[in-house]
Amino acid sequence: MRIVVVNNFFPPRVGGSAHMSASLAEQFVSEGHEVLAITAAYQDAPPEEERGGYRVVRLPAMKMPQLGLSIDFDMTFASVRPGNWRKLFRLLDEFQPDAIHLHGQFFDLSWMAGWYAKRRRIPLLLTIHTLLISDNKLYGTVFRMLDAMLVRPILGVLKPRYVILDKLGVDYCVDRYRTSDANSEYFPIAVDTEHFDKPLTRDVRAENEIGDGPLIVSLGHVIPLRNRLPLVEAMPAILEKYPETKVIVVGRVYHDAFIKRAEELGVRDAFVVKGAVPKDDVPSYYAAADLVAHDLNGGCGTASLEAMLSGTATIASAEIDNYPGIELHNGENILFVPPDSPDAVRDTVIEMLDDPVRRAQIAKRQSAMVRDNFGLDVVAEEHLRTFEKMISDAPKAPRRKGKK
Repeated sequence: MRIVVVNNFFPPRVGGSAHMSASLAEQFVSEGHEVLAITAAYQDAPPEEERGGYRVVRLPAMKMPQLGLSIDFDMTFASVRPGNWRKLFRLLDEFQPDAIHLHGQFFDLSWMAGWYAKRRRIPLLLTIHTLLISDNKLYGTVFRMLDAMLVRPILGVLKPRYVILDKLGVDYCVDRYRTSDANSEYFPIAVDTEHFDKPLTRDVRAENEIGDGPLIVSLGHVIPLRNRLPLVEAMPAILEKYPETKVIVVGRVYHDAFIKRAEELGVRDAFVVKGAVPKDDVPSYYAAADLVAHDLNGGCGTASLEAMLSGTATIASAEIDNYPGIELHNGENILFVPPDSPDAVRDTVIEMLDDPVRRAQIAKRQSAMVRDNFGLDVVAEEHLRTFEKMISDAPKAPRRKGKK
């Protein structure tokens, strides 16, 4: 098959969807398929390169201005740059894809490639990564309006088949986009297990002068859906029992309410805010940690699954049936807390710090669970089967003249 992978976020940009789309692309190549990745220009990344056995093309893009709000997304838009529509269609006509895999429902590159797929009658798969949700009433209202007035009408025209990664995403997509079993696949997040078999690149404790005290790592971009507030509000009680505890927050800060709350509670000194780090350094942060706490507002995403895989006990706020068909057992292969519950975070952190033997046992079971169910090879195979079925079921359109 010839598969096009489209994502505004793509390495060297860091983030869950960027890593997942790149890892799947490389896995598709390893299975004998041809891949073209299309993304938006980012910093000094070259306009075109070969990586992992496939071609990456970065289209010129305009960066969204930073407005100084408490939520400022680092987003770029390719559709407004002159000539990009024509360049994209030419690229795709030359490649002559059998299927197109979009990552992200509210990025303009997804809409552009989706429009191409509709016109050429090419099977279109769309993975929903980020949910437009915020506890802030104003932002929440704006996000819901964007979904209702812009995203849903566009998806209604494109009519992709959806890949939804967890129960939170299922509930969200049913509510916002009217998805159903008839037009959706429920695949777990793909985790690159081989990446965590490599040697560590950093000594995180030494570099941050943390010593042997308890360390909690919270890794992933700080957005309203993952605002870190439950962890901040749990810290006074945690510090009362374990006063040397430190928290390293890794990821770009788009939503800074947690910093302000930490200052109000007098625990700001316990937090080390690192910003985004290279993908190769991520395992080092998990290896340095006693606990990982990232998804505390609902859900269990890529960063939490990678932490579990790494062999570090991980706390998340999801439900037992978060991943259809995958058995999760609280206190055995995962540490669950209710969403937005500082008290539960406090109790779980202290319980795990009190009992390092049990913590290590849970971490070991978490790692095995992720390796068996979320491995990149397992999830990629599910995608490939879906592509094959979509291609076989699709009405045949005449091939346009291209390189094939």
